[in-house]
Amino acid sequence: MIETKYSGAPWIGSIPIDWNILRFKDKFENKKEIAGNNSVKYERLALTLNGVVKRSKSDDDGLQPKAFDTYQILRKNDFVFKMIDLQNISTSRVGLSQYTGLVSPAYIRFSPKEENLVTKYTYYFLMSMYYNCVFNNLGGDGVRSALNSSDMGSLMIPWPNRLEQIRIADFLDDKLSKIDALITNQQQQIEKLKQYKQSLITEVVTKGLNKNVAMKDSGVDWIGEVPREWKLEKIKYVAIIRDEKYEGGDYEYIALENVESLSGRYVKTDSTYDLEGTKLAYSGDVIFGKLRPYLGKALSIDHEYCVSTEFAVFSPKKLTSEYLKYVLLSYGFIEIINASTYGTKMPRANIDFIKNVIVPIPTKKEQDDIVAEAIRIDNSLQRLIDIKLSKIEKLNQYKKSLIYEYVTGKKSVLLHD
Repeated sequence: MIETKYSGAPWIGSIPIDWNILRFKDKFENKKEIAGNNSVKYERLALTLNGVVKRSKSDDDGLQPKAFDTYQILRKNDFVFKMIDLQNISTSRVGLSQYTGLVSPAYIRFSPKEENLVTKYTYYFLMSMYYNCVFNNLGGDGVRSALNSSDMGSLMIPWPNRLEQIRIADFLDDKLSKIDALITNQQQQIEKLKQYKQSLITEVVTKGLNKNVAMKDSGVDWIGEVPREWKLEKIKYVAIIRDEKYEGGDYEYIALENVESLSGRYVKTDSTYDLEGTKLAYSGDVIFGKLRPYLGKALSIDHEYCVSTEFAVFSPKKLTSEYLKYVLLSYGFIEIINASTYGTKMPRANIDFIKNVIVPIPTKKEQDDIVAEAIRIDNSLQRLIDIKLSKIEKLNQYKKSLIYEYVTGKKSVLLHD
């Protein structure tokens, strides 16, 4: 049994009686070293959900500076914090840098005051705060929009002796690497199931359900052979291409993030959007994401919406909405659209190219039967995917609880051994 005492911080709780509680600034000091003319000597770094990573200075994704002279230097073994926009709980907050380079001047940097500090232990504690949304809720009952360097320096940190810090960090390194390997394995299985699902759906929307029907060459690489009685036409002849601008009114909005990749499912979020500059889609329409089309974002609309201008909006004439949706989600269609994109970091498909792509046209009865089979395939494989997603969620929760229990002394590596 571990004898404990209250730490004085609710997000820490009790700690072993022989542990200390220190302020973060007692062991780490805030620094801001602007690069100036020396910026050319350093690589660019960024704080991401995967930690501190190298980022090309020519990367044009997001807002970019004209020059990096105003950026600050982050050195190896430094901590870096992004403590702005704290209402956003899904962005990165904490990093322990393995590199020396340049980071945004908006980041907060702390360096070890002593050479032999076990920074990995402190990093795991700070990550526990991040996982439990402590940073987002510091400063009273409401959510503060930002924390500054003084706030970070005043954070209370549990502080066991150096040997125990090393043992905790090593233990967590080992355990978390094994958990991450299990998560990676589940993710790989999910990707294989998604690929299998898409291949089956592609097969039924381009070949139909009758294995004994006579076939003909479609003359279109991504389609291949189709049943002899099927027709083939360009999208612009089987659907009206809508581009009706929003001019006022109360509409629910569909952003790209609201459409799940490769599933044709709507994902509701709590985000709010400005409808100015959006466009309209009506019940029976089908939308397809032009931005990064390899993501496969297609959705059949069930009532009036405002949608992002990054969607192409189709009003089917010769195809049912659901059949057209599955055509747009088929591998071959996505591949040919993706190959036509322009732009590197934010590739977009051109609507003029999309509307000239040839698609297969079964009879109405066949379309309905194909959709029923596609839904069956989708649902059966999605159940397997959901089981694996649940396993990943449980592994992530276990990972978070494991870190918290050991960095706060609720469980002891010494006792564990």
